[in-house]
Amino acid sequence: MTQKTVKDYIRSIYDFPHEGIIFRDVTTLFADARGFRMAVDQILHFYAGQKIDKVVGLEARGFILGGAVAHQLSTGFVPIRKKGKLPGTVISEAYELEYGEAVMELHDDALKEGERVLIVDDLLATGGTAEAGIKLCKRLGADVIGCAFVIDLPDLGGRDRLQKLGMPVHVLCAFEGA
Repeated sequence: MTQKTVKDYIRSIYDFPHEGIIFRDVTTLFADARGFRMAVDQILHFYAGQKIDKVVGLEARGFILGGAVAHQLSTGFVPIRKKGKLPGTVISEAYELEYGEAVMELHDDALKEGERVLIVDDLLATGGTAEAGIKLCKRLGADVIGCAFVIDLPDLGGRDRLQKLGMPVHVLCAFEGA
């Protein structure tokens, strides 16, 4: 019997949210205790021995994964949310989507100058959301040490986009196509 990988726990849903799209659903990974533990442990492995002051999760599935990673590291967790979701004073960063623009926000006091942060999300597609997250963290003076994702969709170019920013990128698995 072969041992399961993180990829084995991810469900593919065809024609969602639009015809021709294959949605890679990590909720099946999160729902399985063994699969979820495997994903968290594998992300932690990339950063063993590194000082991390905060884990930053990108809305929304990045909250689930990022919270678990932060817990294991015994460090704080900071959410980056879609516009209008955070109370208090925020900084904003707009980024391009396939059909328009979106805005991500971060509390203006969530990170301190020089803090070493790890950005976590479930999926790396075009890299727009992660790039906005990186820019927000850097605007507060944080040192983004890397980005970790469960899934990479390499055909969409997100990894290259983030690496061109000088960002180390770690992924647990990849799926071809969009």
